[in-house]
Amino acid sequence: MSEPLVVVGNGMAAARLVDELAKVALGRFAIAVIGDEPRLAYNRVLLSSVLAGETGSHEIELKPAAWWRDRGVTLKYGCIATEIDIGRRELKIANEESIVFSRLVLATGSAPLRLNVPGADLAGVHTFRDSRDVDLLLTLAVQKKRVVVVGGGLLGLEAAYGLARAGASVTLLHLMDRLMERQLDAPAAELLKSLVERKGVTVILNANTARIHGETRVEGVELTDGRRIDADAVIFAAGIRPNVALAKDAGIPVNRGIVVDDHMQTGAPDIFALGECSEHRGICYGLVEPAYEQARVLARHLAGGAAAYGGSVVATNLKVSGVSVFSAGDFMGAQGSETIVLNDIRHGTYKKLVISDGRLSGAVLVGDVGDALWYLELIRNREPIARIRKDMMFGRSFAIRPEAA
Repeated sequence: MSEPLVVVGNGMAAARLVDELAKVALGRFAIAVIGDEPRLAYNRVLLSSVLAGETGSHEIELKPAAWWRDRGVTLKYGCIATEIDIGRRELKIANEESIVFSRLVLATGSAPLRLNVPGADLAGVHTFRDSRDVDLLLTLAVQKKRVVVVGGGLLGLEAAYGLARAGASVTLLHLMDRLMERQLDAPAAELLKSLVERKGVTVILNANTARIHGETRVEGVELTDGRRIDADAVIFAAGIRPNVALAKDAGIPVNRGIVVDDHMQTGAPDIFALGECSEHRGICYGLVEPAYEQARVLARHLAGGAAAYGGSVVATNLKVSGVSVFSAGDFMGAQGSETIVLNDIRHGTYKKLVISDGRLSGAVLVGDVGDALWYLELIRNREPIARIRKDMMFGRSFAIRPEAA
């Protein structure tokens, strides 16, 4: 008889886990997936494309309903898990009976941060995190509203681009001195800023939000330096916080995220966590690729294999505000490393390769990211690059052409 395996969360991590389990342990578990969003799992990375009108909402679904059904998965979406009873091995769901589990996987994701500033509770203040937010923001754009987006990381840039494309007048505020400071160095961030501004977004850096003005609705945003930007709506996109309340209330150890070991096991027996809600060796990744790597390891572990997760080489490989951006590894360059840089502002292209101990240790690409996966492979495999060093800036096809070999 199949073991009851319950997955809390119906996002990208959960979908990949089910996919991986189907490859290595098909039929071993009776899987139930519980999600609070009222729809099938979808590609959250593409939400900005939906907002920009480049992709339909139904087109970003990861798998059709038949795919889940064919793998014997019971899908319960639009449901909120309220409590884990570790002793009884039961998961309680709002307004429903409990679900018994043999193994439980927490893939609860993250929630958007809201700045604690006066006016943050006014009508017209929103977040950008899921498909329900997109529907709201589309309404703003159609009405040609003046929108201030707070946050110049990935989420903020995506929200700003999508809103601008959809017809809103958009100002992007970022606290730091450059966009995407966690993924880009200063020259790459400066190029990205100029490319984003060409797409109709006003970018203000070193912008510290002091308060949101308005009687009952948003009327403007005031910065700590006294500047005021008129606005009909404000979008908070200044970071995420792992959803850990369910685990914490059950007595499962939590720091910033739900603490897991190399098998994605939490501090409670037969309860696991992966994706944005998990914390492995002190790190909450908040990115898709590490979640997929964790899903692969957890599926093999649940199947009885000897897989272990040792952490991820963090990489960003996305289209940000319509601009292709990639970064991986030690892109800032640790002491003793050397860098090779190609900066073509006119053509909107920037490349930076960081070399340490004769190996590629980091890279940043803006504009032309055609060789991103090759650079990532070199970084992850720590391959010696002496033979291709003088040619690698020009890409894989040039660096490993027959005559170079």
